[in-house]
Amino acid sequence: MAWVQDAPDKAPYQRRLAIWLTHAGPFPAHRVADLLAVSTQAVWKWVGEYNTLGPSGLDRKGRGGRRWGLMTLEEERAFLAQHLVQAEAGDLLTAKQIRPALSKALGQEVSMDYVYKLLHRHQWRKLAPRPHHAKQDQAVAAAFKKTPGNAQGHSPRPSRRNENARPVSGRGPLRAYQRWTKLLGSVPLAAFHWQPTGP
Repeated sequence: MAWVQDAPDKAPYQRRLAIWLTHAGPFPAHRVADLLAVSTQAVWKWVGEYNTLGPSGLDRKGRGGRRWGLMTLEEERAFLAQHLVQAEAGDLLTAKQIRPALSKALGQEVSMDYVYKLLHRHQWRKLAPRPHHAKQDQAVAAAFKKTPGNAQGHSPRPSRRNENARPVSGRGPLRAYQRWTKLLGSVPLAAFHWQPTGP
């Protein structure tokens, strides 16, 4: 029991206590898991490591971390540093251009998804130029922007519609007001407008 109490922190204490309970109880693995609030698989793993390696088998590190990377973070930084000069100069650098160089450095083909995740991991962001037609005439585009009507989003030519024409359909505001006055009598139009309540 002294070996259990000498554990430096919570994780080794849990592992040592699991071994002690399975030996002193003897409790089955699922009962030890319930008592320690861990999974049954964890108890089986601790007992197996203890039986194989002895007490030192419980001093393993956790399973966290990046175990499936094709390159370490330092190697990725070194690879991207080769392309950093081109990117900072304002040249167009795409993931499709990086992919062959990355495949060559790794000695195997990589997916576009891997390239995008690598760029995201090192805080490279996607910048795209504004789209334009390949045959666009810059002089015509600049003149178009200077036209007053186009600046407001409508045609500069005046409308041919008669300003004094009354709405023909029954959906206009005048027809709707006439229907309401037939039903309710002569009521001011302002009475139908919503007014905010306040002091």
